Amino acid sequence: MHLTFLGTGSGLPAIDRNVSSLAFDVTDSGEGVWLFDCGEATQHQILKTPIKPRKISKIFITHLHGDHIYGLPGLLSSRAFLNGTTPVDIYAPKGLQTYIETAFRISGTRLSYPIYYHTLTDGQVIKTSHFDIDVKELSHGITSYGFKIIEHDQIGELNVKRLKEMNIAPSPVYQQIKNQELTILSDGRVIHQKDVVGPNKPGRVVTILGDTGPVLGLEAFVANSDVLIHEGTYDKGLATLARQHNHSTMFEACLVAKAADVRALIINHLSQRYDAQMLHTLEQDARLVFPATYMAYDFMTYTVAKRAIK
Repeated sequence: MHLTFLGTGSGLPAIDRNVSSLAFDVTDSGEGVWLFDCGEATQHQILKTPIKPRKISKIFITHLHGDHIYGLPGLLSSRAFLNGTTPVDIYAPKGLQTYIETAFRISGTRLSYPIYYHTLTDGQVIKTSHFDIDVKELSHGITSYGFKIIEHDQIGELNVKRLKEMNIAPSPVYQQIKNQELTILSDGRVIHQKDVVGPNKPGRVVTILGDTGPVLGLEAFVANSDVLIHEGTYDKGLATLARQHNHSTMFEACLVAKAADVRALIINHLSQRYDAQMLHTLEQDARLVFPATYMAYDFMTYTVAKRAIK
């Protein structure tokens, strides 16, 4: 489970920091790659990574500001030229479908695969084979959402040594024993799953927020996250500017992470006024509030470690 930041800047692209897009690789679970936002030139950024556009199975759009959606028509069009025949699900605020279909109609674009559009609502829960995704409306002047991605717990390890001690030789029955509460063997013995399978492996939790100012109760929503991705467009000294534009400061992002007791915070959607050296200093300042804080940068990859079994 990996997060790759394709664009971490706010508003407009810069030489070393593109506008918003984040790839969430869940191919290990068989669910492909999920894209969160798709600012201008996202497909150019993808070309510099191992990500394959045809592997993108879901796209989540946090809100409809241009720096989060202007790259989407081009990416979807190019995907059709890259052996893209599998469908794509797009989850977005109302209006995104009209935007895409208008761009395709005017440009005469035809796709080789279907797109399924889903309109987001506050409190919605999106369910997939291996994840539940909680949706929360944020505060940005325009409808904006955050997503809490909760991985399902996985079945524990099969105790092969124990099975061999019971004179059960390795065979396809091992998989049956692991997946079923009880299995009746050919000799009539009944094997209970709980006796030969270890405790469940706890699922991981990743929370990805769109642009937002402070939101009442946000700490409860992001609680228990292995990693929280929270915008921090401005430094603490520009709090007034943050309020004017419905954004958060880096300091406010740290306060949310601290109150929610998340395991790691990545501050994203950074103003282009900050160069790498300034961000390094701001990162050190942020760690005085919440030690496990990281400033996002383009092509940064973060691996979400598996949780320890209790």
